[in-house]
Amino acid sequence: MMLGFICPTCGCSLIRLGIRPEKAPTAEFEGKTYHFCCEECRAMFLKEPEKYVAEVEDLFVCPVCLGEKHKKEGVALKFQDRELYFCRCSHCAREFSKNPEYYLRRLEGKEPFSGVFGSDFQCC
Repeated sequence: MMLGFICPTCGCSLIRLGIRPEKAPTAEFEGKTYHFCCEECRAMFLKEPEKYVAEVEDLFVCPVCLGEKHKKEGVALKFQDRELYFCRCSHCAREFSKNPEYYLRRLEGKEPFSGVFGSDFQCC
């Protein structure tokens, strides 16, 4: 299951931007569906998909602050049967523990969230 929906071209979290996964442009590459913040990022990706997949393969989205980070810059914590990555600050993990189902739903794009820039934001 994809958590965070990171645009492989620019590395932005679609959830943080308020772009619902079902509204995001998509492309298939090597049997996997990728979601993009805009058509321009999708077009760039299609020209060099290997390059962009490699650039974001170690990125994660913190379930609480929705920041995009490299796994080496985060803290891995077990929750139920999965490993989740969080910012190094204790705040995000502590907040997550108060309402984990909410944060997981939001990270999966199943919880309404207008994004940090508001619902009128248009990427690119």
